[in-house]
Amino acid sequence: MLKSAQLLSSIALIALPSMAYAQEAPVAAEQTDQYDDQEIIVTGTAGGGVNRQDAAFAITSIGADAIDRAAPSSTADLFKVIPGVSAESSGGQNGANIFVRGYPSGGDAEFVTLTVQGVPFFSPPTLSFLENTQLIRIDETIARVEAVRGGTGALFGNGQPGLTVNFVQKEGGRDFEGLVKASVTDYGDLRGDMLLSGPLGDSTSFMIGGYYASGEGIRSPGFTAEKGGQITANVRHDLDRGSILVFARYLNDHGQWLLPIPVVRDGNKVRQFGNIDPGTGVLAGPETRLSLLPDGTRADLSDGRGAKLVNLGTNFDYEIGDGLQIRYRASYLNGDADTTGLVPASTAMTADAYAASRGSTIGSLSYVNGGEAVAGSQQVIRAGTWIVRKQIEDFTNDLALEWESGANKFTVGAYYSDFSSKDQWNLGNIQLLTAENNGRLLDLVLANGQVATDRGFTQGSFFNVNAAYDGREHAFYAVDEYQITPELRFDAGLRYQHYKATGTLENNDFGVDVDGDPDTLYDNGTAVLNGTFRNIAYKKSAWSWTAGLNYDFSSSVGAYVRYNRGNTNPFFDNLRDGIFVSPRVDNFEGGLKLRTDMVSLYATLFHTKFTGLVTTVIQNEAPVADIGGARSTGLELEGQIRPVDNFTVAFSGTWLDAKYRNFFAGGGTVDLSGNRVQRQPKWQWRVTPSYEIEFGSASKVSLYSTFSYVGDRFSDTANTQELPHYFKIDAGVRLDVNDALQFAVTADNLTNKIGLTEGDPRTLGQTGGEVLNARPILGRSFRFSAAYKF
Repeated sequence: MLKSAQLLSSIALIALPSMAYAQEAPVAAEQTDQYDDQEIIVTGTAGGGVNRQDAAFAITSIGADAIDRAAPSSTADLFKVIPGVSAESSGGQNGANIFVRGYPSGGDAEFVTLTVQGVPFFSPPTLSFLENTQLIRIDETIARVEAVRGGTGALFGNGQPGLTVNFVQKEGGRDFEGLVKASVTDYGDLRGDMLLSGPLGDSTSFMIGGYYASGEGIRSPGFTAEKGGQITANVRHDLDRGSILVFARYLNDHGQWLLPIPVVRDGNKVRQFGNIDPGTGVLAGPETRLSLLPDGTRADLSDGRGAKLVNLGTNFDYEIGDGLQIRYRASYLNGDADTTGLVPASTAMTADAYAASRGSTIGSLSYVNGGEAVAGSQQVIRAGTWIVRKQIEDFTNDLALEWESGANKFTVGAYYSDFSSKDQWNLGNIQLLTAENNGRLLDLVLANGQVATDRGFTQGSFFNVNAAYDGREHAFYAVDEYQITPELRFDAGLRYQHYKATGTLENNDFGVDVDGDPDTLYDNGTAVLNGTFRNIAYKKSAWSWTAGLNYDFSSSVGAYVRYNRGNTNPFFDNLRDGIFVSPRVDNFEGGLKLRTDMVSLYATLFHTKFTGLVTTVIQNEAPVADIGGARSTGLELEGQIRPVDNFTVAFSGTWLDAKYRNFFAGGGTVDLSGNRVQRQPKWQWRVTPSYEIEFGSASKVSLYSTFSYVGDRFSDTANTQELPHYFKIDAGVRLDVNDALQFAVTADNLTNKIGLTEGDPRTLGQTGGEVLNARPILGRSFRFSAAYKF
């Protein structure tokens, strides 16, 4: 936990004229560049940025216009346009799983770091039940999003060797301007956005904006499940030899945590189970929304998954003398990131079959609400109300000194991060439900006299956490860039990092029979916090390094090669479970860059070796870890074709061959080497043609569509549960009436395709021709919007 003095100094540092590490040029609020090959990329650089064509690493830049056309349903959903990245956003606004270049992971986003203005706002890339897209939203305040894969990311920020995503904010210009925007979906969700920016003087400008949204969501549980908003503001002041940028963001937004539902699998075909529509169905409903858990805790599923937080930050750079600049960046974040969800604990079966699994037959089966009798042929499913509370805090700062002389630029820097998480978990609380849309609660008494449920609950908690964790990371880095010839540039750098984590955890007693009566089955086998505590402590130091060459054959054609070694740290939950291995990544890559008036093409070939990797899921009511290594080889493509005026075809794609090496499950007894890395397809691609029809000088109609393909994957490390490939079509049309008024319609999953993004990691081993739990992509939907600029 941050000490009071540290907290005060953190706030003071943010409020002071501070110096930015990766200071980009101001981005005017109206800027909507999509794929500007000449733009300056700041992510993954040691100083003021680099022209994209000159970058010796793989980067994707997504401008505001491209964000609009992608029409992301969540922050993580935007990452689907980044080659080499698999983003499972079917969990709703929050709860995404993001995978990068075959880096093995069981879920969340272990190898993804998010930054705002070049500053990591929460240094741990992931914690259980918290991936960092949960802590930020896409809205009209974002000018562009930059994403670096591998490359130089292992040196800067928190030393992420996987994917680093930077959100670049819009800023005020010389004129006052603004935007108001309203949108509504065909399923009734409403959203309002606003943006205002302008000058505060000759050398000072401001920007403020945000959104508010409310609705039941496309998977309607029968109550408001999506509610909240975000507001972001910044102020820039230009100095004679530098600039100051101070920004603040408040987020208070929660959405339903969407989890696997029953579907029927027939080979590579997936079809609807009962009345649970794969695209819009959900188990949660009015009867399960409010509950008094067996331990007396009150739960409300409308709390969902989300965050309530404040994030403050600063960028500032200053030229001390000719060729010498000092750069500083800082971020402070404090708030809650909580989760409440209805998690499947079994597959669907008849009530008779469930009674048989408890060793008897049905004595009586009835609805909890109303008391009517229910037939034994009724399809039922068990699902638990899980509650995870997290109070998180983070202070991160980075100081760098850059010296440029002639063809050489040398940078040294220091990075420090102090972060904490206080966790209270209550997992289990399993209820017996009808296996139907908005399932109803059931009470069951067995024919042998045993009572299987209490108010629908078949079980209390099976795993609890009461813990307080603290982490600190110190790092030092040095980078040198040398322009050997006008065509050839070399860069190399290294980083030393020291990581320390501590924690205090309360112990569980497992298998407790709460009332001492073995015939009340609903409270047997309960986990209870027992008032005793244990401590954990971990520390480790590691070196990371990289070297790259970039050669320009002409102003239109370039190529690069790079090697980097990166390290990450075991996150708090691994340490809690006694897993102290530290992942290490060795990455080799080379790229070709082509830019002409007609074509932009970026192709990257990579080979990556991993050691010390951990894949963890909660299975059979306990965390289960598989440990080992992997190797991946892949090819990433992205670019644009512009054959005629007003017509473009944007594309991206990935081929990936990723397999486990020296990877063991079952406490080291089961060798999974040679299996494909879970949940990452061999092939995935996107093609987006767009055409603009102009009417006069200010009016135009834009038509666009996206065709995307996601290949076969395996849901688990043992490769027992295959997820079939799917093809999806999105589309949109936008009418610019004039410079001020705009209308748009976007369609997601136009053909209402059923595609599975994950199986159920808690019930593996299911095969074709069965009812199984899986999480499909969202069904067909439309969003209508109107915007007015002034």
